[in-house]
Amino acid sequence: MKKVFLSFLILVSGAFICQSCNLISSAGFNSKGLPTPDSANTSAAAEDKVDHSGWDQLLKKHVDDDGMVDYKGFQKDRPALDKYLKMLSSMKPDDTWNRDQLLAYYINLYNAYTVDLILRNYPTKSIKDISGAWTKEFVKIGNKEISLGAIENSLLRKMDEPRIHFAINCASISCPKLINEAYTSENIEKQLEKATNEFINSDKNEISASQLKLSSIFDWYKNDFTENGSLIEYINQYSEVKINSNAKVDYKNYDWNLNEAK
Repeated sequence: MKKVFLSFLILVSGAFICQSCNLISSAGFNSKGLPTPDSANTSAAAEDKVDHSGWDQLLKKHVDDDGMVDYKGFQKDRPALDKYLKMLSSMKPDDTWNRDQLLAYYINLYNAYTVDLILRNYPTKSIKDISGAWTKEFVKIGNKEISLGAIENSLLRKMDEPRIHFAINCASISCPKLINEAYTSENIEKQLEKATNEFINSDKNEISASQLKLSSIFDWYKNDFTENGSLIEYINQYSEVKINSNAKVDYKNYDWNLNEAK
């Protein structure tokens, strides 16, 4: 079953990348997920245009410290979420935006639209029960629409920042938790470090010096974590347990049940 799902994931990821190449290019982004010079809009600095405080307030209100989400509460605050999504979608990143601003924008965009997706299909037991959850192009950026998969695979992953895998949340138990604050350009480095540290040392992984049973995220996206060394070397940067270089590595089954607060 694991091999079947992994094969499916690889095929779908490839489809995201191929299908979205023209769309991403036409939206003004290059192969690294960065805005192209001809898409510049210099009317104002990026930090003055994107206000994530509305999302921050919603997260503090409806997400607990363990990352469990009160979707019924989010439903009651639907107008506030819609207002934030509309504001995000009215933005079009350009070459005046720096890397930290882009990371904060795309991560918040992904997470907020994932909550939106769940609400539009609520009640649901799992995001995997929603047809086209990662392939339907319903996320608006300017006058374009892209999919959640395109944000992850064609934008965020192209920025050579593997820690994004611990920041974006797929509304499932085994996912890295949805933190109860918005990502901001001012705090993005600290937030990514904290998210990575917490995830690696959480019960999503079982780590000892000689044996690892890791989240499937490290299997699915292994190439992202091994560009500058081995997977064990990457994890050792954050692990509270020093791992031997020859430690046995295995992967845990993924729990796709909804991350809903009880």
